[in-house]
Amino acid sequence: MTEGLGATIFGCAGPGLLAEERAFFREANPFGFIVFARNVETPDQLLRLTSDLREAVGRDAPVLVDQEGGRVQRLRAPHWREWDPPLDTVERAGSVEAAERIMRLRAMVIAAELAAVGIDANCVPTLDVARAATHAFLRNRCYSTDPAVVSRIGRAVADGLMAGGVLPVMKHLPGHGLSQLDTHLDLPTVHVSLDELKAIDFAPFRALNDLPMAMTAHLVFAACDPGLPATQSPRMIGLIRDEIGFKGLLMSDDLNMQALKGTLAERTARTIAAGVDVALHCKGDMAEMQEVAAAAGTMTPAARARADAVIAARKPGTVDVAAALAELADG
Repeated sequence: MTEGLGATIFGCAGPGLLAEERAFFREANPFGFIVFARNVETPDQLLRLTSDLREAVGRDAPVLVDQEGGRVQRLRAPHWREWDPPLDTVERAGSVEAAERIMRLRAMVIAAELAAVGIDANCVPTLDVARAATHAFLRNRCYSTDPAVVSRIGRAVADGLMAGGVLPVMKHLPGHGLSQLDTHLDLPTVHVSLDELKAIDFAPFRALNDLPMAMTAHLVFAACDPGLPATQSPRMIGLIRDEIGFKGLLMSDDLNMQALKGTLAERTARTIAAGVDVALHCKGDMAEMQEVAAAAGTMTPAARARADAVIAARKPGTVDVAAALAELADG
């Protein structure tokens, strides 16, 4: 194992940890791991995988997932509950208060399911404010078109996760709702004033800036930095730290997304140089992971302090799943 903590989060190729992956992770010592549908078969298998990932680095490393509900849900039936898209659930609730209660209960149940298989961080709440033109890949993953409602629902989701022993990772800083392109394929540019961004898109992230972890957005905000996506912009990372006030661990969105240009090594180096703490690589491809690990290097002292705070924030869950499901069934 290397002495320093790698400034990376990695996935793996399949449902079981390969010998070459085990050796690589021991050497690269990533901060944590992320699992996808390709890694998921049964609860017993997934618990074995998360345990093996942690054993590979010799510590209780965080294991993350995207379990939003709706289309973005890596753990699915028949072993895990299926959930409606977040925006649909919020709109059906009838009131903000009812939506807060439902989304908190839902997050509690999700957290209990994740914790049971060794997953202790979930990449929600999605605090992007939906707009009429928000790209379909994102729109029903949002909570509302009203930033105040997004903030309230986001807080309820974060509280529900933490009650179940799972840390929230808010996304996509500083706001993805104005994107009219899918960042898996293209780099969007947002053309609105800084005042509008502050009032709408940045507002939910400012309201939840006390959360321990957050993920950046691969968008260009022309009013702030017309030349670089937020993930790779020192100006935007400075805005996230100072204007939005987020002091926790900042991770990139997936570096393989085609919104970013250049080789993986170049994407990684630009991301870390901009001030992002941890580079996220999701694909599980060994050659690519080696490239990212070499370019990311180890965490800076400031990033390491934020990583230590994340580890300290993890607490055991105390969710009564049966009671939460009964309350959800009552509407």
